[in-house]
Amino acid sequence: MCEDSTMVSPSVAVVEVLDSTTDGKKYITSEELRKHNKPSDLWISIQGKVYNVTEWSKIHPGGDIPLLNLAGQDVTDAFIAFHPGTAWQHLQNLFTGYHLKDYQVSDISKDYRKLASEFSKAGMFDKKGHGVIYSLCFVSLLLSACVYGVLYSTSVAIHMLSGALLGLAWMQIAYLGHDAGHYQMMSTRGWNKFAGIFIGNCITGISIAWWKWTHNAHHIACNSLDYDPDLQHLPMLAVSSKLFQSITSVFYGRKLTFDNLARFFISYQHYTYYPIMCVARVNLYLQTILLLCSKRRIPDRAYNIMGTLVFWTWFPVLVSCLPNWPERVAFVLVSFCVTGIQHVQFTLNHFAADVYVGPPKGNNWFEKQTSGTIDISCSSYMDWFFGGLQFQLEHHLFPRLPRCHLRSISPIVRELCKKHNLPYTSLSFYDANVTTLKTLRTAALQARDLANGAPQNLVWEAFNTHG
Repeated sequence: MCEDSTMVSPSVAVVEVLDSTTDGKKYITSEELRKHNKPSDLWISIQGKVYNVTEWSKIHPGGDIPLLNLAGQDVTDAFIAFHPGTAWQHLQNLFTGYHLKDYQVSDISKDYRKLASEFSKAGMFDKKGHGVIYSLCFVSLLLSACVYGVLYSTSVAIHMLSGALLGLAWMQIAYLGHDAGHYQMMSTRGWNKFAGIFIGNCITGISIAWWKWTHNAHHIACNSLDYDPDLQHLPMLAVSSKLFQSITSVFYGRKLTFDNLARFFISYQHYTYYPIMCVARVNLYLQTILLLCSKRRIPDRAYNIMGTLVFWTWFPVLVSCLPNWPERVAFVLVSFCVTGIQHVQFTLNHFAADVYVGPPKGNNWFEKQTSGTIDISCSSYMDWFFGGLQFQLEHHLFPRLPRCHLRSISPIVRELCKKHNLPYTSLSFYDANVTTLKTLRTAALQARDLANGAPQNLVWEAFNTHG
C-alpha cells in the first residue's frame, strides 16, 4: 500500500475455502480472507481482488502498521486515500489469483470513490499551489529574525521575542514536514524524503521517520484507543474511562497501565492540559531518540540520525549565545510554549471526538474518519496559522490532497456527510477548547470516583461527551 513502484512477488498460500465459477475466476469468502491476518500470512482485498502482501509489508515505505491493522479485510477506500493512480498498475505482482466472492460496496463508499476520482481527473492531487513557497519564505524570515535577535541584541525582551519567533517557525515547519510526509510538498518521492529529513530532523529535531510511523497508524485507526498512538498518553492524559482498564496498545506492543500514578495525574488533567502542551515537545524529542536507537526497521535510519544530530548541534549553539542561564532557559521555554499552541490544535481535532476499542475496519473506513475527527472553523486569512489542518476531516478523507484545496472541498464533504447521515463536526477554536476540556474533566472525575470506590457515578457525563 504505497506509491513505490518496486513490488515483491507474493508467496503462494493454501486456501481452505475455494469456489470456481463459470466465469473462470477463483473465489474466496470474506470469512476466509480474515484468516490471513498475521505478519507471516497477510492478505488484503482491493476492489474485490485478493493480494498477498506478506513480503511487501516488510519493505512498505509507509511501514507495516497500516497493512497489519487492516489485514484480512477489503481495504479499497484506504488504498484510494493514500495512493496515486499509478500505484494500481503495480498491484498485479501481488495478486493471488483469487477474488472476493461476497464483495460488496456501500453507498457511502461508492460516493467517496466517485469523489476521489473526480478530484484526480481535475488534477487536484498534483496542483500544489504556491503555499509551499510562501511558507518556506516565511519560515526563512522567522528563523533569520530569531538568529539576528539572539546574536545582535542585548535586550532581554528581544531575546524572548526571538524565542517566540523560533516557536512560530517550528509551527510552520511542522506543516511543511506534514506535507512532505504525505508526499504533497515536492514533485517526487525522493525530494519529499529529502525535504522531510531536512526540515523535520535538521530544523526541528523531530524525526520524519518517527512521524510517519505514528501518523500512518493514526490515519488508519483514527481514534481507536488501542490502535491509534495519538490517544495513548498515559499516565498524563486520558480521553476516555475505557483507558482505565489498562488496555494493551497494539501500536506500542505494551500495556497502557492505569495505576495510582496515572490516576493521580488524570484526576487533574483538565488543569494540567495546557501546561503539558507547553512542554509536549520534550516528549517528541524523547520519542525520536527512542525510535532511532531501537531495533525496529527504520527507513533511512542513517539519514534520520544525521539530521537529528544537525539539530542538536545548531540549537544548543544558538541558545549558548545568550548571555546567561536564566535567559537561556526562558528562551527555550518561550519557544516551547509557542509551539504548544500547535499541540493544542492537533489534540482539539480528536480528543473530544468519538472513540472506540478494537482494530479499524476496511468496510467502515469513511464512517470512522467522520466520527473521530473535529474541524476547527476559522476565516480564510487564518489558514496559514492552522496550516490547512483545521480542515481535519477533509485531510483524513483525502490525505494526499494539498492543503490549498481543503477549504474548497469542505462544502462537498459536508454535503456528503449530510446525505449519508454522518457527523460533520466543525467548531470554533474557542468551542473546541471548551469541548476538549469537558472531555478531560469527565475522565478526570471518573478517575477520582474510581479512587473513591464509585466507578460508575459519572457515566452519564461520558455519554454526554462521547455519545
